[in-house]
Amino acid sequence: MSEVPVVRFEIVDGIGVITVDYPPVNALGPGVSEGIAAAVDQGNADPAVQAMVLLGAGRTFIAGADIRRFGKPRPPSPRRSYDALDESAKPVVAAIHGYALGGGLENALSCHWRIAVPSAKVGLPEVLIGILPGGGGTQRLPRLIGAKPALEMIVTGRHVPAEEAKALGIVDAIIPGQDLRAEAIAFARSVIGKPLRRISAMPPAAAEPGLFDEMRMSIARKARNQKAPYNCIAAVEAATRLPFAEGMAEEKRLFQELENAPEAQALRYAFFAEREIARIPFLPKDLALPEIKTAAVVGAGTMGGGIAMSFADNGFPVKLVDANPEGLARGMQRIRDNYAVSVKRGSITQTQMDERLPRIQPVERIEDIAECDVVIEAVFEQLPVKQEIFAKLDAVMKPEAILLTNTSAIDIDKIADATKRPQMVAGAHFFAPANVMKLLEVVEGPRTAPEVLGAAMKLGRAIGKISGYAGNCDGFVANRSRIYFTLEQNIMVEEGALPEQIDKVMVDFGYPMGPFAVNDMSGLDVSYFTRKRRLAEDPNYRTLPIPDRLVESGRKGQKTGAGWYRYEKGDRTPHVDPVVHRLIKEVAAEQGIEQRPFSDEEILHRLLFASANEACKILEEDKALRASDIDVMWLNGFGFPRYRGGLMFWADTIGAQEIYNQIAAWHQRYGDRWRPSALLRRVAESGGKLREAKAPRLQ
Repeated sequence: MSEVPVVRFEIVDGIGVITVDYPPVNALGPGVSEGIAAAVDQGNADPAVQAMVLLGAGRTFIAGADIRRFGKPRPPSPRRSYDALDESAKPVVAAIHGYALGGGLENALSCHWRIAVPSAKVGLPEVLIGILPGGGGTQRLPRLIGAKPALEMIVTGRHVPAEEAKALGIVDAIIPGQDLRAEAIAFARSVIGKPLRRISAMPPAAAEPGLFDEMRMSIARKARNQKAPYNCIAAVEAATRLPFAEGMAEEKRLFQELENAPEAQALRYAFFAEREIARIPFLPKDLALPEIKTAAVVGAGTMGGGIAMSFADNGFPVKLVDANPEGLARGMQRIRDNYAVSVKRGSITQTQMDERLPRIQPVERIEDIAECDVVIEAVFEQLPVKQEIFAKLDAVMKPEAILLTNTSAIDIDKIADATKRPQMVAGAHFFAPANVMKLLEVVEGPRTAPEVLGAAMKLGRAIGKISGYAGNCDGFVANRSRIYFTLEQNIMVEEGALPEQIDKVMVDFGYPMGPFAVNDMSGLDVSYFTRKRRLAEDPNYRTLPIPDRLVESGRKGQKTGAGWYRYEKGDRTPHVDPVVHRLIKEVAAEQGIEQRPFSDEEILHRLLFASANEACKILEEDKALRASDIDVMWLNGFGFPRYRGGLMFWADTIGAQEIYNQIAAWHQRYGDRWRPSALLRRVAESGGKLREAKAPRLQ
């Protein structure tokens, strides 16, 4: 039985039609580039062919390179598709639908004309996986549209919609797309006899003085510790001063510097981990999931409003209910204000705001949400409050409704106990701000039905989130793996490190903010009440007297103008406060703790080794499925620097054996909180990788 070709060539009324058919997204996998080159050669050799069209089968043009091939030896290709398209003696038209990204756009740029349907998007997002466009994108795009817009596209990696691409000059025409093949053939016929528009023949791109230095300065904070954005800038700069062939040689050199660098390896790992996290292997593949078309959110506070916006942003009608009319009115006003700020910043248009806002319907009675397919409770983080809400929901919601709680740590089973339908209850832990943060932790309670778990995972993806599985335990996966990070940051302050030193270490590591500044932003009182609950449940729970003292003195963070730092009115800039320094010394003296200086390395390792050790324990207990899932949660829930791959990927750069030895030493020094995980010990002894660890149920 012969293999189906990944690239087809056929002649339609004198037009050669080259169709890439490599499901699911026509990535440039094995045989695709070679197939395109062979088809172009066939068209040029056939006198019956006057022009050619390049298009993609299925739902997209060419979505980019096959990322699995990066970093691995690839057989040398006698002729790349980019070169074949560029050198064609007959005109070639790229007909774009869906996405033309990375190598897909580079193939389109190698054609002589480009047309697109209105819904198409183009881009060169290679920087997001730690490399740069290596198929001529850094040399062709600046020549076509100018250095400045090309530089912005390549350094940010953003997707550009078809209309903007037309305005920039990337696309020559927008076509209806009702019959893409026929429309592309007609366009190709219209350019027969016209001079070929080879971008490679254009002169080097013009650039404003200082453009590249300005770009380097503008990305300095966000791109710290990363090389790919700077190599992207250097490659585009080469397009402004070198002939095309020399520019291509420089692009190749800069690409090769990046492909196997730790940064690119980490970003590729993160890319695949974010796809793997969606899989729950123990759910049947043919499991019938309930359809969710309408949603409700209980609680119009900051979290509830953000959750409602997540639904509205993704086309779902959602009802928002609160315990009192004043709270509901404040919540709706906050939502309006958030959208208005987004419009002002340019992240959405006024038209988009006008479409999204009406999807959020405020209602004053819980009975008004009875017919919704799913309801998410987002009230205060106290069990009695949540149980009261769930008892009411159980009484009014239709029998098949899914009941989700946005708790960040409370036992799902205790919440489900308030209902007569515990099988319909699961956790849906959003991260703040809920309309911005990508992570949704879906928590399986002991009695959660498989179809409810599957539906909640699917719902998260439908509203633009990365859904990750978590078992039911205190803190679930994300927050539980972070508990010892938080504990160590506070204990080190007791022992002599200052909040601003710890924050600087973590910002230098790559976090956008330090942990104490983040605490101030989210509110110190939130974790204060969690600690009180845990102490009530466990008299041996390790208290944190310094943050407790801050909260009890009225310092709750940015919202009160003071927390770990001091804040000026209307300004969120943290200012070091001597009052906090005095309080730290007072508490340390009261506790009989001798303070000492800390090295930056000890701070980093105390925080992250503690977290990696707890992550191993979570895996041992089957509460998480894969170490890579935990990495995704840290990347998308806590701002862990993406170019470091994630907590467990980073830990492998240190080595499981070295981490185990250090944790064992700290166990001897500090006691049970540093008890090494059995999984960590096994990985260390076997010389394995922490990032490859899995829960027992998957082994």
